[in-house]
Amino acid sequence: MATKYDLIVIGSGPGGYVAAIRASQLGMKVGVVERSELGGICLNWGCIPTKALLKSAQVYQYVQHAKDYGIKIEGKFSADFDGMVKRSRDVAGGMSKGIQFLLKKNKIDHIEGFGKLKAGKKVEVTAADGKKVDYSADSIILATGGRSRELPNLPIDGKKIIGYRQAMVLEKQPKSMVIVGSGAIGVEFAYFYNSIGTEVTIVEYMDRIVPVEDAEVSKQLERSFKKTGMKIMTNAEVTSVDTKGKTCKVTVKTKKGEEKIEAEVVLSAVGISTNLDGIGLEDLKVKTEKGKVVVDDFYKTNVDGIYAIGDIVHGPALAHVASAEGIICVENIAGKKPEALDYGNIPGCTYCQPEVASVGYTEAAAKEAGYEIKVGKFPFSASGKAQAGGASDGFVKLIFDAKYGEVLGAHMIGANVTELIAEIVAVRRLETTGHEIIKTVHPHPTMSEAIMEAAAAAYDEVIHL
Repeated sequence: MATKYDLIVIGSGPGGYVAAIRASQLGMKVGVVERSELGGICLNWGCIPTKALLKSAQVYQYVQHAKDYGIKIEGKFSADFDGMVKRSRDVAGGMSKGIQFLLKKNKIDHIEGFGKLKAGKKVEVTAADGKKVDYSADSIILATGGRSRELPNLPIDGKKIIGYRQAMVLEKQPKSMVIVGSGAIGVEFAYFYNSIGTEVTIVEYMDRIVPVEDAEVSKQLERSFKKTGMKIMTNAEVTSVDTKGKTCKVTVKTKKGEEKIEAEVVLSAVGISTNLDGIGLEDLKVKTEKGKVVVDDFYKTNVDGIYAIGDIVHGPALAHVASAEGIICVENIAGKKPEALDYGNIPGCTYCQPEVASVGYTEAAAKEAGYEIKVGKFPFSASGKAQAGGASDGFVKLIFDAKYGEVLGAHMIGANVTELIAEIVAVRRLETTGHEIIKTVHPHPTMSEAIMEAAAAAYDEVIHL
């Protein structure tokens, strides 16, 4: 293994490994420093294994409602929690091996250990046995990612108060769970555990769940969740958790006063903290601000040769954002003069059922920005494909600039909408208008027809409403 590289990447998540592969494609000699599993949190403890759990929950729901589809199931059946967890871990393990294959295919060295910046464009790597080796590179990319954020009054002990990692590998299914926070992590685990029979309560500090989404989407998701028996508390704050007994006694402050909830487990899903500790930022005087590394449009820090991407820089902490940043960063290092990333056109996806997907302005944000808008909305209750699939909850909502017809935002909630949102991302990048969407023939019957119908609704041309 070499000790001198064109590029060293610290971290092998979707930012790090993608940057490394693109760099190799551009002819660089690359080393990737990783202290844990290849693929980072996303492949091993985030995006991929959670989707495996969610699929298991969805299949279990299908079995429960088989009669609705004209199928008789005789005899007893139940959710095999251990089996679901095992499948999730197997999927994650397979993906991690896939990254190992990609690194080898692209002749990228995997340097095992903890990476720390040193002066002179060097990285000190400490192996599991404590042995330290210095590696040098012309350029170094920090892609160290994040971890569960801890609130002072909600310290994670890994047993009764847990983070997302423990939520994926619990030894047994809890009978009851309080989930603090209703962002993507919170509502996805809420859906999973509620679907397999755990009594779930969501506690959200803001006035609605999934608060970054359009208000109508939040209302629809709350209705859908409540239909399944989930309890949702908004404008609420967990002030303390007593873990001394067999269960957790959770004190929740609401507008009506304090409420006590008893649950086997409390899941803290209040966001992430960046992994910046001990990686040498202070020694090299790399500039940080509010727990994030300060970078320019091409992810260069204030220190020559040092770059940073992903969760540790300002912007949405999303896997696809980290990957895009990694590619732009490397292409800039290689002198390719790439375009800066348009952070106003980043899709967000939440994989509970019904799914949530969005991009661009919410209706409220568009109005606040001073736009005169047209809004079109098409419910999946009017979609033949959604009705045939037994998934008629939700809608597609499109927001247009009334003057020029530009798509300002898209907000979707329903079955498989995370597979639909990329159409709007492309439409916005190409500066396509509402009328061009209406005239684009969408296949029938599909869920995607709702995009065309929502655009038509904005211009009073909708057919199926």
